[in-house]
Amino acid sequence: MSQRPLEGVRIADFTWVWAGPFATMQLAHLGAEVIRVETQHRVCVTRRLPPFADGQGGLNRSGYYNQYNQGKQSVALNLKSPEALDIAKKLVATSDVVSENFAAGVMDKMGLGYDVLKKIKPDIIMISMSGYGAVGPESPYVSYGPAQAPLSGLSSLTGFPGFPPMHVGFSYGDPNGGLHGAFAVLAALMHRARTGEGQYIDLSQLETSVAIIGEGVMAHTMNGESLPRIGNRDPLMAPHGLFRCQGEDRWVSIVIAYEDEWPRFCQGIERPALAHDPQFATAMQRKANEDALDTLITEWTTTLTAEEVTRRLQAVGVAAFPAVTNKELAEDAHLQGRGFFVEHPHPEVGPRRHAGVPWVFSDTPCQVRTPAPCLGQDTEDVLRRVLGYTTEEIAAFAARGVLS
Repeated sequence: MSQRPLEGVRIADFTWVWAGPFATMQLAHLGAEVIRVETQHRVCVTRRLPPFADGQGGLNRSGYYNQYNQGKQSVALNLKSPEALDIAKKLVATSDVVSENFAAGVMDKMGLGYDVLKKIKPDIIMISMSGYGAVGPESPYVSYGPAQAPLSGLSSLTGFPGFPPMHVGFSYGDPNGGLHGAFAVLAALMHRARTGEGQYIDLSQLETSVAIIGEGVMAHTMNGESLPRIGNRDPLMAPHGLFRCQGEDRWVSIVIAYEDEWPRFCQGIERPALAHDPQFATAMQRKANEDALDTLITEWTTTLTAEEVTRRLQAVGVAAFPAVTNKELAEDAHLQGRGFFVEHPHPEVGPRRHAGVPWVFSDTPCQVRTPAPCLGQDTEDVLRRVLGYTTEEIAAFAARGVLS
């Protein structure tokens, strides 16, 4: 079997909450050895967030934490202790990448800034994923993902006509920043492989959020306009939206992108003559009469289930699919058939279904190797196997509160 893409790469992971762990989870999926540095004195926020297995709280029972830390190890270090700081530096000396997503300057205050770490290991790659970047007037500010949507302008584009700006529904800035961070680390590893040079990556979660709304930025910079909020509609395509179906709160998504799909759609809803209706014959006409078009489609979809609408439209080559619930997603036959979900036995909560690796490589295996770790479960192993400490030294550290 071919080795995993990042086989042999070690990451000293000081991240917490969501953005940072989401980044390092992607690298763990690719085969990197990710060693999370945690502490009981400032527990990762996500260890305290629901849902908890069986409704019972606990630092190792959070589905949130256990999802985004699959494939990693956990070392408990009280970094307020000089001895723990020395252990952390020794870990850096054996690593290829250091990751963190605290506010700008926090790692420097801890004695683990890039200037210090590159003296320990000159070719180290360090990525900082702060809210606003390491420089700039807002760099010292603390930030969390939910703030990134309104600050980036994404909320101004989200919502329905006549409504105020709306949140996007979840902490979009976190996973978006995490994916950008993982990609940046891969680029830095490729650069180091060619040149032998490490580097410091200064990622701003705000900027990665702005980067996904290029059309909104360009509308202003090119034409001095602000794009209106249009709900589920598209600036050009029609129909484009969610349509109510039979059943309680059941909906189906329908999109027509090309002109040759419109006659097929009309065939699928058993109204072939509609293809020539002057109100809807072209994309421009459908867009101009979108309210009437949506009403017409809703009259049809409300007579059927979302699954029936999907079958009929997919059969004629029109994009349609139900808006599924979390339960339906977790039980989806297609995702299960592709092996997307994983159920590794967690040491405290047992086997639980988690989202796995969202890609398949033809020649290099990528899979979730282990469940998320309990807090500090790998401390002794890492200190002995990776850092070379003896059993007696580790016991002495523990007795002095260094490993907590």
